[in-house]
Parts: sequence; structure tokens; C-alpha cells
Amino acid sequence: MSTMDTAAASSIRRDETVPIALLLAFAGGYIDAFTWIIHGVMANAQTANLVLLWVYGSIGNWTKALHFVPPIFAFAAGILVAAWLRRATGARASAIGTLIEILLLVTIAILHNRLPDLAGTLGISFVAAVQSAVFTRVEGVLYSSVMITGNMRQAIEGVFAVASGEGALRLPGIFVVLCITFGLGAALGAFATKQIPNLALGVPVIALLVVLLRCESPGEEASS
Repeated sequence: MSTMDTAAASSIRRDETVPIALLLAFAGGYIDAFTWIIHGVMANAQTANLVLLWVYGSIGNWTKALHFVPPIFAFAAGILVAAWLRRATGARASAIGTLIEILLLVTIAILHNRLPDLAGTLGISFVAAVQSAVFTRVEGVLYSSVMITGNMRQAIEGVFAVASGEGALRLPGIFVVLCITFGLGAALGAFATKQIPNLALGVPVIALLVVLLRCESPGEEASS
């Protein structure tokens, strides 16, 4: 690695390293599968919730349509909280945001049997929003840990650039792996939700605990 590459790598924030992005993508796919299987809504993909809201509304099935409203509002609330958190805590926002996610997921797991809709649709959409708004970059480049549309575009454009003789393979490679990891998280989330529904949320909690430790560990800067 050249001196310039080493300097660039050392400037990467802890919360923008590849391992953290992959852990978050895994958790994002996992909880989306969980909420879809249990509640029939998407925790992360509000586009899908909005489309289904208007599809059912357009045929007059408002009971079904309104089922998709709570996660949309919960996601919006999570974005507002994350925006305030970034302004109030600065560089600490990633660690504090992750801690909030962990505490909420543990609370949701405890309440899920008593208040399944409230805990599942509102709580998990709120968690997904906080994650998406606090963790926005991997190695300085915008990405999403809760959906893959933008990541897929970045991967395809990057591969095209490399094939055209421009750019390096590392960045599109990162986005390809992010998409795969999100899918693996969704697959494991679907399996765990069906097999151990009462314990399923423990898996993303573990992933987020690792994220929290990496965000807080000294010397982790740019160790991707």
C-alpha cells in the first residue's frame, strides 16, 4: 500500500469501516425479514409500504391499506431522532445510536408477545430509521445498511467503470458484498423467525453489540 493509500485509510472513521457496514447490512436484512414474516410489513423499505398502502387504498380496502401507515410514521420519527442525535452528540452519534437500537430490540423482544403490532411494526421501523440515518457512509461513500437498491446501483456502475478502464475494483466490490450480506441476513432472519420466533431478535442484537464495540474500541480507526 502506498503512503497516500495508508494516509487515506487512516482517515476513515471507525463507523465507516467495511466490517461495521457489513454487520449493519446483515442486521438490516435480518430485521426486514422478521417484520415481513411476523407482521406483513417492511421495517426498512418504506417504498414498499407506501406502494402497498396506495394499492390497497385504490381498491377501497382501507383496513389493509392502513396496516402500512404505522411503520411509515415510525420510520419518520426514527429519522428525526437520528438527526437530533447527530446534531447533539456529533461523533458519538454512531455509538449512541447503536446502543439505542440494541435497547429497543431487547425491549421489542420482551414486549412482542403482549403487544406484537406496537412492538413489531413501530419499534423495529424506528430502529431501522435510526440505523439508516446514523450510518450513512462506508469508507467515505454514501451507502445504505437497510436496503440494497442504491448499493446495487453503486456496484453495477463501479463494475462498469472498472470494465471501461476507469476506477478501482475495491469500491464496487464492497457494494457487491454489502448486497450479498444483506441477502444472507434476510435468509437467516426468515429461517430464525420461523424456527425460534421468540428468540429471533437476539441475532441482530449480537451483530449490533459487535458494531458498538468496534465503534468504541480505541485503535479501530480504519481497520477495514
